[in-house]
Amino acid sequence: MTAGTGTLHPRLQEIADDFAAMPDSERLQLLLEFSEELPPLPARYAEHRDLLEQVPECQSPLFLAVEVDPGGTVHLFFDAAREAPTTRGFAGILHAGLDGLSADEVLDTPGEFPSRLGLQDLVSPLRMRGMAAMLARIKRQVRDQRG
Repeated sequence: MTAGTGTLHPRLQEIADDFAAMPDSERLQLLLEFSEELPPLPARYAEHRDLLEQVPECQSPLFLAVEVDPGGTVHLFFDAAREAPTTRGFAGILHAGLDGLSADEVLDTPGEFPSRLGLQDLVSPLRMRGMAAMLARIKRQVRDQRG
């Protein structure tokens, strides 16, 4: 898988397929389910929010942290208000799809992944850009940590 091919990791493809299989009216409900599944921050970040990077492109405040462990596995952490279900949903999708993958698998994720969810007609273009910005920041932090 290379970034240029547009091939999704099977976990991300499964998420995209789940969204594609649903009528528009149910896609927002699925997004809400992802928002509810977003895990809370571990204490090391909850008590030190200055360690999180803000994603200002998101319409609602969203902060994230990325860790690449010595084995090359990526761990993602997000902080988004419960009152911002769309932003939390996007974070939940990225967490479900990318957390625990290898650094290479995360870096191979196509930048246009958010557009494969079929949400363009249901949420604003600004919100779609926010999800793309989350993915871009995750990939940049992975690259930075790999050196």
